[in-house]
Amino acid sequence: MKTLRLTNVKFLMLSILCVSVLMTSCKKDEPVDEAQVLVEYLESADSPLMKDYVSTDMPAIIAASEVKTLNETGQVYIIDIRAADDYAAGHIENAVNVAAGDVLTHIEGMDLSPYTKVAIVCYSGQTAAWATCLLRIMGYEKVYSMKFGMCSWHEDFAGSWKNNIKNTYASQFTSDATAKGPEGELPALSTGFETGQEILEARVDAVFTEGFGAARVTNAEVFGAPSNYYIVNYWPENHYTDPGHIPGAMQYTPKQSMSISNTLKTLPTDKTVVVYCYTGQTSANLAAYLRVLGYDAKSLLFGTNGMIYDVMVSKEMGVFSDGAIMGYDYVQ
Repeated sequence: MKTLRLTNVKFLMLSILCVSVLMTSCKKDEPVDEAQVLVEYLESADSPLMKDYVSTDMPAIIAASEVKTLNETGQVYIIDIRAADDYAAGHIENAVNVAAGDVLTHIEGMDLSPYTKVAIVCYSGQTAAWATCLLRIMGYEKVYSMKFGMCSWHEDFAGSWKNNIKNTYASQFTSDATAKGPEGELPALSTGFETGQEILEARVDAVFTEGFGAARVTNAEVFGAPSNYYIVNYWPENHYTDPGHIPGAMQYTPKQSMSISNTLKTLPTDKTVVVYCYTGQTSANLAAYLRVLGYDAKSLLFGTNGMIYDVMVSKEMGVFSDGAIMGYDYVQ
């Protein structure tokens, strides 16, 4: 009888062990929700930047005047990401020319300790803003994009902005509100990694590889087929009403709305998300971030400066003007 009891006990313990092993095995086989892991990581103090960049420091922009001052005392490292021919035709003294897709690799090999700041410079400030976001979320907190790009450095480079200041769609802006979409799921990511840092590195590499071209859209494309896009008006609520917004656009508040605890998950995963701001620089930051998360996000080039410029001037909103062109010396 005693032997029978011991046999039963052994059988029970073996059964429990088998069930435990089976449950552990099943847990390991469960797919990781990579986007959820990544968002929670980027919004936490454990992220490379040790804070949620989108809800705190974005956009990280430096004025041309500060770049000049810091450059005179060797306190800024300047990376010019324009095409090599344009860099050769004229650039800021001490600036190094690096292809936009190679900026992360370049910085990873640098000792940035001698510098107070790193300035990313492009034509208009928009590609630099896109690159700055990717570098920031990787932990490079010294990185800034130069406001308005080389357009703000000298008149000789100002064409990118001057040629894109327009009022084409002023009559089409509306104050009629459109409700955000319903909360859904985050995009499906498949990097094959499980930790936030590993997923982040894989996604940032992917976004750098695809380039800013994949993250931009023109106002003509948006107004030509508005139903193709989920349009995000990324500025304060009072401006959403006055001067108004693109018809059908939904208002999301900077440094607030794009967190998982707020309205991030109202962005659709099956439609292109177009983000616009005043100048295209903040929206380029956000588009880069959203693409890292797996959204098909695009920044509307030149923002509302390219759609309702005169209205913005009258309301003293953020615009590019001749006053932004500093007329500083450059080298060839």
